[in-house]
Amino acid sequence: MEYVYGAMLLHSAGKKVTEANLKKVMTARGVKVDNARIKALVASLEGVNIDEAIKTAAPVASAPAAPTVEAEAKEEKEEIKKKEKKEEVKTEEEAASGLASLFG
Repeated sequence: MEYVYGAMLLHSAGKKVTEANLKKVMTARGVKVDNARIKALVASLEGVNIDEAIKTAAPVASAPAAPTVEAEAKEEKEEIKKKEKKEEVKTEEEAASGLASLFG
């Protein structure tokens, strides 16, 4: 993914996305350069209008992610509450049985 970000950085700076430029960006970022990935990315971006791709892809990619994360977090909280209630009931029952053994 960092290679895609590097390509987007070059594009936003008005630089051409080439293997050499992308290597410079990755090296400056401190990423160990994988030449095969750079070649593949540059080849896949050849002939692509990056501005148009960003306009069409951004709203679709970001919209569904937020509700899913919120729903999962809510479900996890509910599960935790249920587990805590079960544990409380068990401890109350254990305490009651302990008291009952004192009296007979």
